[in-house]
Amino acid sequence: MSDNPDATVDFGFRQVARGEKSGMVRAVFASVAPKYDLMNDLMSLGVHRLWKRIFITALDPRPGRRLLDLAGGTGDISLGWLARGGGPALLSDINPAMLAVGRDRATGRGRLAELSILVADAERLPLPDRSFDVVSIAFGLRNCTDKAAVLAEARRVLRPGGRFLCLEFSRVQVAALVPVYDAWSFAVLPRLGRLVAGDADSYQYLAESIRTFPDQETLASMMRVAGLSRVKVENLSGGIAAIHSGWRL
Repeated sequence: MSDNPDATVDFGFRQVARGEKSGMVRAVFASVAPKYDLMNDLMSLGVHRLWKRIFITALDPRPGRRLLDLAGGTGDISLGWLARGGGPALLSDINPAMLAVGRDRATGRGRLAELSILVADAERLPLPDRSFDVVSIAFGLRNCTDKAAVLAEARRVLRPGGRFLCLEFSRVQVAALVPVYDAWSFAVLPRLGRLVAGDADSYQYLAESIRTFPDQETLASMMRVAGLSRVKVENLSGGIAAIHSGWRL
Protein backbone atom coordinates (compact mmCIF):
# COMPACT_ATOMS: atom_id res chain seq x y z
CA MET A 1 0.00 0.00 0.00
CA SER A 2 1.19 3.51 -0.77
CA ASP A 3 0.02 6.88 0.46
CA ASN A 4 1.92 8.81 -2.21
CA PRO A 5 -0.71 10.46 -4.46
CA ASP A 6 1.94 11.11 -7.13
CA ALA A 7 2.80 7.43 -7.54
CA THR A 8 1.39 5.90 -10.69
CA VAL A 9 -1.16 3.10 -10.96
CA ASP A 10 -2.86 1.35 -13.85
CA PHE A 11 -5.96 2.81 -15.44
CA GLY A 12 -6.53 0.17 -18.07
CA PHE A 13 -3.28 0.01 -20.03
CA ARG A 14 -2.32 3.57 -19.08
CA GLN A 15 -0.41 4.69 -16.02
CA VAL A 16 -2.01 7.61 -14.17
CA ALA A 17 -1.25 9.45 -10.95
CA ARG A 18 -2.47 7.46 -7.98
CA GLY A 19 -4.54 10.35 -6.69
CA GLU A 20 -6.38 10.68 -10.01
CA LYS A 21 -7.57 7.11 -10.55
CA SER A 22 -10.60 7.08 -8.25
CA GLY A 23 -12.03 10.18 -9.91
CA MET A 24 -11.45 8.70 -13.36
CA VAL A 25 -13.17 5.46 -12.35
CA ARG A 26 -16.11 7.44 -10.92
CA ALA A 27 -16.43 9.24 -14.26
CA VAL A 28 -16.52 5.93 -16.13
CA PHE A 29 -19.30 4.54 -13.98
CA ALA A 30 -21.25 7.80 -13.90
CA SER A 31 -21.24 7.53 -17.69
CA VAL A 32 -22.36 3.91 -17.85
CA ALA A 33 -24.72 3.85 -14.82
CA PRO A 34 -27.97 4.24 -16.82
CA LYS A 35 -26.97 1.29 -19.00
CA TYR A 36 -24.98 -0.73 -16.46
CA ASP A 37 -26.89 -3.99 -16.95
CA LEU A 38 -26.53 -3.61 -20.70
CA MET A 39 -22.81 -3.00 -20.23
CA ASN A 40 -22.43 -6.26 -18.32
CA ASP A 41 -24.48 -8.10 -20.94
CA LEU A 42 -22.17 -6.78 -23.65
CA MET A 43 -18.99 -7.60 -21.73
CA SER A 44 -20.04 -11.16 -20.89
CA LEU A 45 -22.57 -11.96 -23.63
CA GLY A 46 -25.16 -12.18 -20.87
CA VAL A 47 -23.32 -14.89 -18.93
CA HIS A 48 -22.73 -12.49 -15.98
CA ARG A 49 -26.30 -13.22 -14.88
CA LEU A 50 -25.45 -16.90 -14.43
CA TRP A 51 -22.17 -16.02 -12.69
CA LYS A 52 -24.01 -13.76 -10.25
CA ARG A 53 -26.55 -16.49 -9.45
CA ILE A 54 -23.67 -18.87 -8.67
CA PHE A 55 -22.00 -16.15 -6.59
CA ILE A 56 -25.13 -15.40 -4.58
CA THR A 57 -25.54 -19.11 -3.85
CA ALA A 58 -21.92 -19.16 -2.63
CA LEU A 59 -22.69 -16.26 -0.27
CA ASP A 60 -25.07 -18.65 1.50
CA PRO A 61 -27.82 -16.12 2.37
CA ARG A 62 -29.52 -16.76 5.74
CA PRO A 63 -31.90 -14.61 7.79
CA GLY A 64 -29.47 -14.16 10.67
CA ARG A 65 -26.55 -13.00 8.55
CA ARG A 66 -25.66 -9.43 7.65
CA LEU A 67 -24.11 -8.64 4.23
CA LEU A 68 -21.79 -5.82 3.22
CA ASP A 69 -21.88 -5.51 -0.57
CA LEU A 70 -18.76 -3.52 -1.56
CA ALA A 71 -18.67 -1.66 -4.89
CA GLY A 72 -22.22 -2.94 -5.14
CA GLY A 73 -23.28 -0.52 -7.84
CA THR A 74 -26.86 -1.04 -8.96
CA GLY A 75 -27.54 -3.67 -6.32
CA ASP A 76 -27.60 -7.00 -8.16
CA ILE A 77 -25.84 -8.86 -5.36
CA SER A 78 -27.63 -7.17 -2.46
CA LEU A 79 -31.04 -7.69 -4.04
CA GLY A 80 -30.21 -11.29 -4.91
CA TRP A 81 -29.08 -11.88 -1.32
CA LEU A 82 -32.35 -10.48 0.04
CA ALA A 83 -34.46 -12.42 -2.47
CA ARG A 84 -32.77 -15.64 -1.29
CA GLY A 85 -33.68 -14.94 2.35
CA GLY A 86 -30.49 -13.27 3.55
CA GLY A 87 -30.48 -10.88 6.48
CA PRO A 88 -30.16 -7.10 6.15
CA ALA A 89 -27.75 -5.85 3.49
CA LEU A 90 -25.62 -2.73 3.24
CA LEU A 91 -25.11 -1.68 -0.37
CA SER A 92 -21.95 0.41 -0.63
CA ASP A 93 -20.32 2.11 -3.60
CA ILE A 94 -18.13 5.14 -4.23
CA ASN A 95 -20.41 6.30 -7.05
CA PRO A 96 -23.73 7.97 -6.11
CA ALA A 97 -25.06 7.58 -9.67
CA MET A 98 -24.77 3.81 -9.45
CA LEU A 99 -26.34 3.72 -5.99
CA ALA A 100 -29.27 5.82 -7.22
CA VAL A 101 -30.06 3.10 -9.74
CA GLY A 102 -29.74 0.50 -6.98
CA ARG A 103 -32.08 2.45 -4.71
CA ASP A 104 -34.69 2.68 -7.47
CA ARG A 105 -34.45 -1.03 -8.12
CA ALA A 106 -34.82 -1.85 -4.42
CA THR A 107 -37.86 0.41 -4.20
CA GLY A 108 -39.43 -1.23 -7.23
CA ARG A 109 -38.94 -4.68 -5.71
CA GLY A 110 -40.23 -3.70 -2.27
CA ARG A 111 -36.82 -4.33 -0.65
CA LEU A 112 -35.78 -0.87 0.46
CA ALA A 113 -36.66 -1.51 4.14
CA GLU A 114 -34.13 -4.37 4.22
CA LEU A 115 -31.41 -2.46 2.40
CA SER A 116 -29.15 0.31 3.69
CA ILE A 117 -27.15 2.40 1.22
CA LEU A 118 -23.73 3.95 1.84
CA VAL A 119 -21.56 6.12 -0.40
CA ALA A 120 -18.05 5.05 0.61
CA ASP A 121 -14.62 4.19 -0.72
CA ALA A 122 -13.99 0.46 -0.20
CA GLU A 123 -10.39 1.30 0.73
CA ARG A 124 -11.51 3.38 3.76
CA LEU A 125 -14.80 2.17 5.14
CA PRO A 126 -16.55 4.28 7.81
CA LEU A 127 -17.74 1.10 9.51
CA PRO A 128 -16.90 -0.57 12.84
CA ASP A 129 -14.67 -3.62 13.19
CA ARG A 130 -16.24 -7.07 13.18
CA SER A 131 -19.71 -5.93 12.13
CA PHE A 132 -20.66 -8.17 9.17
CA ASP A 133 -21.09 -11.88 8.62
CA VAL A 134 -20.40 -11.76 4.88
CA VAL A 135 -18.54 -9.23 2.74
CA SER A 136 -18.89 -9.41 -1.04
CA ILE A 137 -17.48 -7.55 -4.01
CA ALA A 138 -18.59 -8.37 -7.55
CA PHE A 139 -16.89 -6.87 -10.61
CA GLY A 140 -15.61 -4.01 -8.49
CA LEU A 141 -12.20 -4.91 -7.08
CA ARG A 142 -10.38 -4.37 -10.37
CA ASN A 143 -11.53 -0.73 -10.41
CA CYS A 144 -10.13 0.01 -6.94
CA THR A 145 -6.83 1.87 -6.72
CA ASP A 146 -5.43 0.01 -3.71
CA LYS A 147 -6.71 -3.55 -3.89
CA ALA A 148 -4.68 -4.63 -0.86
CA ALA A 149 -6.39 -1.94 1.21
CA VAL A 150 -9.83 -3.18 0.10
CA LEU A 151 -8.96 -6.72 1.16
CA ALA A 152 -7.64 -5.50 4.51
CA GLU A 153 -10.81 -3.47 5.11
CA ALA A 154 -12.99 -6.44 4.17
CA ARG A 155 -11.24 -8.58 6.78
CA ARG A 156 -11.43 -5.80 9.38
CA VAL A 157 -15.20 -5.46 9.19
CA LEU A 158 -15.83 -9.22 9.15
CA ARG A 159 -16.82 -10.93 12.35
CA PRO A 160 -14.65 -13.90 13.38
CA GLY A 161 -16.02 -16.82 11.39
CA GLY A 162 -17.20 -14.43 8.66
CA ARG A 163 -16.46 -14.89 4.97
CA PHE A 164 -15.26 -12.67 2.14
CA LEU A 165 -16.13 -13.48 -1.47
CA CYS A 166 -15.04 -11.77 -4.67
CA LEU A 167 -16.50 -12.31 -8.14
CA GLU A 168 -14.33 -10.80 -10.86
CA PHE A 169 -13.21 -11.19 -14.43
CA SER A 170 -10.00 -13.21 -14.31
CA ARG A 171 -7.39 -14.96 -16.44
CA VAL A 172 -8.70 -17.33 -19.12
CA GLN A 173 -7.49 -20.88 -18.47
CA VAL A 174 -8.50 -22.42 -21.82
CA ALA A 175 -5.97 -21.52 -24.51
CA ALA A 176 -8.44 -21.87 -27.37
CA LEU A 177 -10.65 -19.17 -25.83
CA VAL A 178 -7.93 -16.52 -25.60
CA PRO A 179 -7.90 -15.19 -29.21
CA VAL A 180 -11.68 -15.14 -29.39
CA TYR A 181 -11.97 -13.39 -26.04
CA ASP A 182 -9.32 -10.82 -26.98
CA ALA A 183 -11.02 -10.06 -30.29
CA TRP A 184 -14.35 -9.59 -28.54
CA SER A 185 -12.86 -7.37 -25.83
CA PHE A 186 -10.78 -5.05 -27.99
CA ALA A 187 -12.29 -5.14 -31.48
CA VAL A 188 -16.00 -5.51 -30.80
CA LEU A 189 -16.82 -4.26 -27.30
CA PRO A 190 -15.68 -0.61 -27.67
CA ARG A 191 -17.61 -0.34 -30.94
CA LEU A 192 -20.73 -1.69 -29.29
CA GLY A 193 -20.20 0.76 -26.43
CA ARG A 194 -20.10 3.62 -28.90
CA LEU A 195 -23.17 2.41 -30.80
CA VAL A 196 -25.33 1.42 -27.85
CA ALA A 197 -24.21 3.79 -25.09
CA GLY A 198 -22.41 6.52 -27.02
CA ASP A 199 -19.26 5.82 -25.01
CA ALA A 200 -16.45 3.76 -26.56
CA ASP A 201 -13.74 4.99 -24.18
CA SER A 202 -15.37 3.66 -21.02
CA TYR A 203 -15.83 0.25 -22.57
CA GLN A 204 -12.22 0.27 -23.78
CA TYR A 205 -11.08 1.00 -20.22
CA LEU A 206 -13.24 -1.78 -18.80
CA ALA A 207 -11.78 -4.32 -21.24
CA GLU A 208 -8.24 -3.16 -20.42
CA SER A 209 -8.89 -3.23 -16.67
CA ILE A 210 -9.64 -6.94 -16.88
CA ARG A 211 -6.22 -7.64 -18.41
CA THR A 212 -4.33 -5.67 -15.75
CA PHE A 213 -6.18 -7.31 -12.84
CA PRO A 214 -4.21 -9.92 -10.83
CA ASP A 215 -4.62 -13.50 -12.01
CA GLN A 216 -6.27 -16.16 -9.88
CA GLU A 217 -3.22 -17.22 -7.88
CA THR A 218 -1.96 -13.67 -7.37
CA LEU A 219 -5.30 -12.53 -5.95
CA ALA A 220 -5.48 -15.61 -3.72
CA SER A 221 -2.02 -14.74 -2.37
CA MET A 222 -3.11 -11.13 -1.75
CA MET A 223 -6.07 -12.39 0.26
CA ARG A 224 -3.82 -14.52 2.42
CA VAL A 225 -1.50 -11.56 3.02
CA ALA A 226 -4.57 -9.56 4.12
CA GLY A 227 -5.18 -12.17 6.84
CA LEU A 228 -7.91 -14.25 5.21
CA SER A 229 -7.74 -18.01 5.70
CA ARG A 230 -8.80 -21.12 3.78
CA VAL A 231 -8.71 -19.17 0.51
CA LYS A 232 -10.33 -20.95 -2.43
CA VAL A 233 -10.73 -20.17 -6.13
CA GLU A 234 -13.56 -21.34 -8.39
CA ASN A 235 -13.12 -20.64 -12.10
CA LEU A 236 -16.22 -19.85 -14.13
CA SER A 237 -16.50 -20.25 -17.91
CA GLY A 238 -12.93 -21.40 -18.33
CA GLY A 239 -11.51 -18.67 -16.11
CA ILE A 240 -13.14 -15.73 -17.85
CA ALA A 241 -14.43 -15.02 -14.36
CA ALA A 242 -13.58 -16.48 -10.96
CA ILE A 243 -14.93 -16.55 -7.43
CA HIS A 244 -12.35 -16.11 -4.69
CA SER A 245 -13.38 -16.82 -1.11
CA GLY A 246 -11.69 -16.66 2.28
CA TRP A 247 -12.58 -16.68 5.98
CA ARG A 248 -11.73 -14.51 8.93
CA LEU A 249 -10.84 -17.12 11.54
